[in-house]
Parts: sequence; structure tokens; C-alpha cells
Amino acid sequence: MTTTPIIAVTGATGHLGHLTLQALLERGVPAGNLVALVRDPAKASDLAAQGIQVRQADYKQPGTLRAALSGVTRLLLVSSNDFDDRVGQHRNVIEAARDAGVDLIAYTSLLNADRSGMILAGDHQATEAILRESGVPFTLLRNGWYTENYDLKGAVKNGAILGAAGNHALNPAPRQDYAEAAAAVLSSDGHAGQTYELAGDEAVTLADLAAEVARQSGQPVAYHDLSAEEYARTLVGFGVSEGFAHVLADSDTGITRGELATDRRDLSRLIGRPTTPVTQAVQAALTA
Repeated sequence: MTTTPIIAVTGATGHLGHLTLQALLERGVPAGNLVALVRDPAKASDLAAQGIQVRQADYKQPGTLRAALSGVTRLLLVSSNDFDDRVGQHRNVIEAARDAGVDLIAYTSLLNADRSGMILAGDHQATEAILRESGVPFTLLRNGWYTENYDLKGAVKNGAILGAAGNHALNPAPRQDYAEAAAAVLSSDGHAGQTYELAGDEAVTLADLAAEVARQSGQPVAYHDLSAEEYARTLVGFGVSEGFAHVLADSDTGITRGELATDRRDLSRLIGRPTTPVTQAVQAALTA
């Protein structure tokens, strides 16, 4: 690149956004060329201390977005974790980016979003359509399941991993791997128009995951396979809201259809190394 782009990351105080900013710094992007977009700048003091620009931006307030994206050339749109009209929130960001003259939007979508029947896929499918209609060059980062989606310390405590995925496999990877992939796309050229199916190199079942947790912890941990309905009811009993419990159970049904699995190696190719082994991810989770 002849000039270093100004790179903005939404949700910069969240797990993935924060890790992506650190990965960009590690790739040699100057801190002054990075913009952390956050709802509450007071929570981003650690980023400001590193020399990263911190700007207030709220997905639900388009006025804040237009000001925050001024001068930005590349944007990572981390999908909202607020399920109140996620598509509308994403549209606000995309339209503000278009109006601000952003050259590239990288969007964190869902693995196999175009063919997935999961409830979670719907918002991503709609957002991908908005991107195609926006006229702004974009890259789709279709992220698979995070290893951190599973409470492995809790599994040791309770002696079980619960789910409704049967003996079907998925390809999880830690957030760090996905963050490094996003940083690679944002800090190099040639990614506009690309769709990356991002997932771990290893295919594992939830029974495999439980067995590895048991091996490393030295405690009995088993996978208990339930029907989707039983799993949702059990989650509600643990205090999960009924709506989100249904989403989680539905996601396990997606695993049974192969929707969180892939044999593509886009993730390891982008990060320039094999994805973090499941054994290492389990160890990190248990010692965190």
C-alpha cells in the first residue's frame, strides 16, 4: 500500500472488536490510523492510552455514526449483539459508511450464511443483501462458532456439556483467530468482493469437546444430547431468556445440518498459520 488506511472497528470494547484492534497493531498499523467506535468512550480508556482514536458511535443513532466515520477508509462492522432490530442497526452503519465515503466494509457474518436455515442466519442474510445494494465495496467474513461459546469451566463444575447437536461436527475456533483474520483483511489489499468462510481446521463433535475437557481437567465430563425442545427448556431453567434459549437450541439443530462445519481453510490461509488446535483452546479456557 502506498498510504496507510484509516481503519475503524465497531464494537471496539467488545471481545472481537478489541482483539481485532490489537491484531492490527501487531500487524504494524500505526495506532493513530486506528479508530475505535464505541457507545461509551469512558469504557475505552485502555485503547485511548495506546494512541487509538476513540469515537462515540451508536448503531441506533445514525447521527453519531456519520460523525464517527469521517475520514475512515476501511471499516470492520462487527455484527450487533443487541437483537432488537439488528438488521436496522446494521443498515444504519452501512448507510453512514456510504455517506462518509468509506472504501471498504468488512462485515462479520455467519458461516455458510447463504445456505443456513438457522434463526441466527436471517439477520446476516438481510445484512449481506443491504451491503450488495449499498454500492460500497465489501468483504464478507462469515465467522463460524467461537470456542468461547462453550462454558468449559462450567462443564467441569457440572460434569456435562449439554446440547442438541447429536454426533454431528462443527469447526470452532477461538475469537483470537477470527480477529487476526479480520485484521489481515483490513490491513491489506485485494479483499473487496471476497466471501471468506471462516472456521477452525478441526472438525469436532460436542462429545469430542467434552472428552477433551475431561482429559485435561481430570474430572468426569460427558456430552448429554437432548432434543432441541428439551435443550431450550433446560436453558430457560438455567435463567436464559426463552427467546435466546430457542435461538441456541435452533443453532444446535443447524449443527446437525452441517451449517457450522466447512472444509474450506479460509481462516488458516488469512492468518498465515493453522487455526488454534482444539486442545490448546480447551487449555486456555480452563486456565483463564
